[in-house]
Order: sequence, then C-alpha cells, then structure tokens
Amino acid sequence: MSSPLPRRLGGRDHLPLGLGCMGMSDFYGPADEATSIATIHAALDAGVTYVDTGDFYGSGHNETLLGRALAGRRDRAFVAVKFGALRDPAGGFVGFDARPASIRNFLAMTLKRLGTDHVDLYMPARVPADVPIEEVAGTVGDLIRAGWVRHFGLSEAGPASIARAHAVTPVAALQIEYGLLSRSIEANGVLALCREGGIPVTAYGVLGRGLIGGSRPSGAGDFRAHSPRFEAANLARNEALAAALAAAAARFGATPAQAAIAWVLSRGADILPLVGARRPDRLAEALATLSLHLPAEAIAAFEAAVPDGAVAGARYAPDQMAMLDSERVAAA
Repeated sequence: MSSPLPRRLGGRDHLPLGLGCMGMSDFYGPADEATSIATIHAALDAGVTYVDTGDFYGSGHNETLLGRALAGRRDRAFVAVKFGALRDPAGGFVGFDARPASIRNFLAMTLKRLGTDHVDLYMPARVPADVPIEEVAGTVGDLIRAGWVRHFGLSEAGPASIARAHAVTPVAALQIEYGLLSRSIEANGVLALCREGGIPVTAYGVLGRGLIGGSRPSGAGDFRAHSPRFEAANLARNEALAAALAAAAARFGATPAQAAIAWVLSRGADILPLVGARRPDRLAEALATLSLHLPAEAIAAFEAAVPDGAVAGARYAPDQMAMLDSERVAAA
C-alpha cells in the first residue's frame, strides 16, 4: 500500500483519516476532558480535518467539549454532526425524532454548543420510520440554503433510502460501519450505490469497537458490555480472529490497529476511516498508518486473518439492529 490519497468530501480534500469523538463523552466508560481536548488539538495539528460528533453523545456534552476544543481553530475542522436520537435523564435511548421542526430545534442547540455559525455535514443518525426520508432531506436542504448547514449526509442507510434522499438533496457522504469485522456494505448494494452516485463513505467501527487491539468493556456503563460480539459465547471466537490479525500485522511491522485501518484505506479513495482515539498516543498510532508502506500481500494477509463473515455475533443488540435501515436490506 502506497501513501493513501486524500479523501474528497464536502468540496474539500481531507487527510485520509477522521476523528470520531463519541468515546470522549459516552459509551466507552469515563474519559478525561483535558486529554480529550489534547487529542482533538493533536489531530488538527497533524492535519486531520474531518471531526465527527452527535448531538446525543453525552446528551450534548460531546458537542460542548468539541466546541471548547475548536475555539480559535474552527476553520481547521470539517465538523460532521448526527442528530435525532432521544435520551432520558439516565442516559437511556427513548426514541428517534426527525420531524422538520425537531431538526431545526436540534440544529439550533448544536450551533450553540459548538460555538459556530454552521455545521459542515448534518445527518440523521438513523433513517426514521415515521418521517419520509425525502422530508428529512428537504428540511436539511432548506437549512443548507439558509447557510446554517453546508452539506447533507446519511448514517446507516440502505440503498433505497440513499437514492430517495439523494434525489431531493445531494447526499455528500454516508456514515456506516465498515471494517474487517463488518463488511455487509459490500454485499447489500450500499457501497455499489454510493459509488454509482459519487457518494463517499465515512467508515466507523474500523477497530471493531476495540476487539482489534484488545480493548474490552470497562463496566456496566460501557455499551460493549451488552454487545453481542463481546458476549462470552462469541468473545473467544472474536479474540482468536484478533490474535490472527495481530500475528499477520507483526509480520509486516504494523500494530493490529494499523492493520485494520490499512485494510479500510485499501478499499478505495472514496472511503474515509474514522478512529475513535481518546488519547494522543492512540491517535499517533492511527496516524502512523498513513506512513506505512505495506505491500499488497500484507493487505491480503490481514484479510485472510479475518475472513469475511467470520466474526461471531451481530454488531448491535437486537433492538438496535432493528433500527438500522442498512441491516434491514442485508436481512431481506
């Protein structure tokens, strides 16, 4: 693998690695705010431009944190925001709302928390079941014309929803889980449709939520404690896959995380992998992937270590899987 090309998204070129900020506020156990901000600053200083958040991460905490980190540096970041998930005071999820008035309300709070006058990429976190996706696309299109949003995106959408939304407001990017452990977009038509429409993919879950690299649930507050892939019945199988990848990576002078990132980078210049680094050293490890010169046989060895479909367990619990428009396509 030669040096990866920049990723073109939202009218600008990006370093071929983006920073996902979710874990700095939610889902993976406690995080230190000062360390999180230092990580964001280190990413910007290294040339990372794509920064991803959601208005429901930490019930607004993540946007507030990112806003503090971007003070005086806003022009260096392309900020992607997901909206629509509803939380209760205990942090539980209580639904999804993508009605036009709600979208405008969510955006108003997002702009305030981020301390900015626009969002670069705005996308529903899920395809809603009770609001036509055309209506969501039209509402975000109105916000683009008003100057509050620059580009419209989708998350975890299937081919039909992507096509319907794109016909109303151009879809600038699709965010979806994609990596050695999750390759359904290759088989269910999502990747093919995106390529046909010139829609780049931002890939999350590249490291299998820590399965690759050895991170494990930190306690009951860590959502992985309820993830099928971390259940006892599946974990031994998945740890064996991670060990095989680690052995293959070591043969080529890479860490397991770098091997996983390199594999995603190899899938095409229209795919931008996101990493959820919460510390500068983890970020540095991920960024070092961009300087590795891996031969084609290395990428083949990584894929052979984690064959397609070998992972044990679904990527979310059943109730969450049911909300994924992309997975409804895969199951059809």
